Amino acid sequence: MSSEEVRYGDHPKQAGTLRVPLEPTARPVVVLVHGGYWSPGFTRESMAPISDDLTRLGYATWNIDYRTVGEDGGGWPVTAEDVGAGIDKLTALTANHRLDLEKVVFLGHSAGAQLMVWAAARTGRDGREGAAVHPKAAVSLSGVLDLSRAAAGGNGDLQTLADSTLAFMGGSPDDRPARYRQADPIELLPLGIPMLVMHGAQDKKVPPEHSRAFTDRALRAGDTVSLVELPKADHFDVIRPTKAWWDEVLRWLPTIVGDPLG
Repeated sequence: MSSEEVRYGDHPKQAGTLRVPLEPTARPVVVLVHGGYWSPGFTRESMAPISDDLTRLGYATWNIDYRTVGEDGGGWPVTAEDVGAGIDKLTALTANHRLDLEKVVFLGHSAGAQLMVWAAARTGRDGREGAAVHPKAAVSLSGVLDLSRAAAGGNGDLQTLADSTLAFMGGSPDDRPARYRQADPIELLPLGIPMLVMHGAQDKKVPPEHSRAFTDRALRAGDTVSLVELPKADHFDVIRPTKAWWDEVLRWLPTIVGDPLG
């Protein structure tokens, strides 16, 4: 495979790693959006193992970073806008890198799933400009899919999630109702694309209730969604390709984009 860092903007965080199989035909693309509470210190390196595995299996992967809270305007909406700009950079990369932009899947982990759903919902919403790249499907891995639930707080990890959500959004749902309507994945439904929603039952950082509530709302809105709860998985197991449940993703992707080695 080939691997290179590509910039999509002037800020150091506006960059990603593009990995492409060496075969001469156009490849389906998986866009990877990392998590980390939208906070400094977390980078795309957390997604590198699954990026490598996907590229080995024949997918091109675009693993992006973005400005986080406190980094030159990071937070809502700048962080999300970075993700959108990063995804749209694919249009400039396709000619030289054999990318099939008719077969793009967005995949986000934790807070990255919130950003991924926002990116998938961009076209025509709230008067925003339409996206240049349209996903064929989306995958959420232990995603923060209900921002109002996340902001409610609790003990231990739940309070950490709440504090991070409030910092990212600039306030609570009562303080910033318009922002939550624009950013909250559960409020952006239907997406109109198939989704795979995976969550570890042992996840203490982002409770599985996020994925359950999101899936229920998406199904009622008419979307096609597969919810997979992993009985022995925690928050980070879902991004470890050595775990057996990663096979769930690898079985699902070809049903959407076909055999990547096709």
